[in-house]
Amino acid sequence: ATELGPASPRRVGALRRNSLTGEEGELAHVSNWPLYYLFCFGTELGNELFYILFFPFWIWNLDPLVGRRLVVIWVLVMYLGQCTKDIIRRPRPASPPVVKLEVFYNSEYSMPSTHAMSGTAIPISMVLLTYGRWQYPLIYGLILIPCWCSLVCLSRIYMGMHSILDIIAGFLYTILILAIFYPFVDLIDNFNQTHKYAPLIIIGLHLALGIFSFTLDTWSTSRGDTAEILGSGAGIACGSHVTYNIGLILDPSLDVLPLARPPITVTLCGKAILRILIGMVFVLIVRDIMKKITIPLACKIFNIPCDDVRKARQHMEVELPYRYITYGMVGFSITFLVPYIFFFIGIS
Repeated sequence: ATELGPASPRRVGALRRNSLTGEEGELAHVSNWPLYYLFCFGTELGNELFYILFFPFWIWNLDPLVGRRLVVIWVLVMYLGQCTKDIIRRPRPASPPVVKLEVFYNSEYSMPSTHAMSGTAIPISMVLLTYGRWQYPLIYGLILIPCWCSLVCLSRIYMGMHSILDIIAGFLYTILILAIFYPFVDLIDNFNQTHKYAPLIIIGLHLALGIFSFTLDTWSTSRGDTAEILGSGAGIACGSHVTYNIGLILDPSLDVLPLARPPITVTLCGKAILRILIGMVFVLIVRDIMKKITIPLACKIFNIPCDDVRKARQHMEVELPYRYITYGMVGFSITFLVPYIFFFIGIS
């Protein structure tokens, strides 16, 4: 689909530059643009932009219970995948012969592919969590799983970021994790909501896991990604604890299951769009404010020069609290602050 060559009007010039390492991708001619854009979409299904839209959409508009439990599974799968990468330490495919159309995660190790793990865990978990809870033909889920999983997995090979072995390892690793831990997802979610000391336990456990992951190997973007994942999971769990205890969001009783899809009306769609717009603006404002506060504060506390933010963030003392606190507040906003705003203005 691609070949190396000089810059041209239709070269791949909008590659996702890694702002932390300064690395940029190769210039390449693309002869099959529909395939290129298809796999760009597939790889985005495992990136931050997708997650920050996907999980809030489930929690705000579809089913908070399914959204929370998807987050629990995602945090577990991604954390184990990131840590396993740093234990195995298999390098990315060499270039050449591979043409790397993406370099954002190039500083991380390769096996297992966490994109493949996410692309396997999310669709399978969606079907497991919704079938029987919602009324829909199972065939829809059986079509969704291979399509979603194949698109994400093949996109990583096309982009030059993983070998076929990395993809297979990520897929099989995810199946193993789901087989072992999926039976406990309900228990974990109920604990997060109902246990008196759940917030303290959640914050302490996720912080300890973050510190452990930072000691596995030298710095790479996986360090910050892992802290971001753990912080988001902790924030969403703590937010769900607060919303449950004040009665802001209550899950439907088991007596009314399976749930039927409500009729699609202009009012329903309008409220959904309004919730997404208001919610995402608030979440992005929270993320930006916390980033501007936590990085200089961590530099000051640990006496780390802050004139070069990129270098400062490569210190564990800065990156761990910055990512953990910032995305912890993002997660807390998603499950408590934003739903409270919806309730206050009458669009919940």
